[in-house]
Amino acid sequence: MPNLRTSSFSRRGLLAAGGAIGLGAALTACGGSDEKSSASDSGAKDSGPWTFKDDRGQTVKADSVPKNIVAFIGVAAALHDYGIEVKGVFGPTKTSGGKADVQAGDLDVNKVEVLGNVWGEFNVEKYAGLAPELLVTAMWEKDALWYVPDQSKDKILKLAPSVALWAAQTTMPKAIQRHEDLAASLGADVKAKKVTDAKAAFEKAAARLRAAAKSQPNIKVMIGSASQDLFYVSLAKTSADTLYFQELGVQFVEPKVNEAGFFEELSWENVDKYDADIIMMDNRSSALQPDALTSKPTWAKLPAVKAGQVIPRTTEPIYSYDKCAPILDALAEAIEKAKKAG
Repeated sequence: MPNLRTSSFSRRGLLAAGGAIGLGAALTACGGSDEKSSASDSGAKDSGPWTFKDDRGQTVKADSVPKNIVAFIGVAAALHDYGIEVKGVFGPTKTSGGKADVQAGDLDVNKVEVLGNVWGEFNVEKYAGLAPELLVTAMWEKDALWYVPDQSKDKILKLAPSVALWAAQTTMPKAIQRHEDLAASLGADVKAKKVTDAKAAFEKAAARLRAAAKSQPNIKVMIGSASQDLFYVSLAKTSADTLYFQELGVQFVEPKVNEAGFFEELSWENVDKYDADIIMMDNRSSALQPDALTSKPTWAKLPAVKAGQVIPRTTEPIYSYDKCAPILDALAEAIEKAKKAG
């Protein structure tokens, strides 16, 4: 296992910037907490003590259920799907044009205080002004709080308790369950028809993807992320979403990863190193999208590109059943329709 502590900031920054990451993980899969916390464990009440055991293994406590919640945008979007609203967010919330970023989901970004929109940005004064009772974010590396800047972390964590939930070193269903556990502890009705219908849709989509992968065993998928100078090919098992797709039978290109173990950087001259029938491209606003790659002649010559078999990849999924079911359906459809190209 590589020494993450000496370089975690640069790797996390690279992941956040959309580069090497194609994604899902810039940090090693060295195992995480399997701790579970249900609504009954957490005591989702309008009054009285509140506790929740997060994925760091830390038990967070409060005298009552937190109401003034601040969260990383993707986590906030997941909580919103369960009916839990936040006061403030941080992370990619609005595009340069002022519209909601893809990571915002159904959240109305004009009704929350945006404390920071890019990596390294977090307005501590605004955060304090919200009188926060709980900070919630994702975790790609053990104990590293996603989009909470290292330089101001100590000040931020003094203002309210924090909860961290795995976004890597887990699988999609487990990540969804943990977000649901938190929502339930905060008062969400996780047995509401909207939630149970979404779960049924997710399970149906998972079965469809499994069947698609079984029916097209020779279709190979590549996980890509583009920057101006480099193309990154990620290893499926290092990310919660693609690890789950792999478990369902999807065949992925396996790059010769760098010493960190998560992805391989390719120059645009060597972007044809691997044969792939479908390319899943990082959909985050920080990564170059396929329509911006038309000037790259080697991109245009890729078999999957010529076959029109390039699809978006939701690199940082919103972990609710409602948002993850369409991801499974989209990949299933792509595999069902795919022709051998690579």
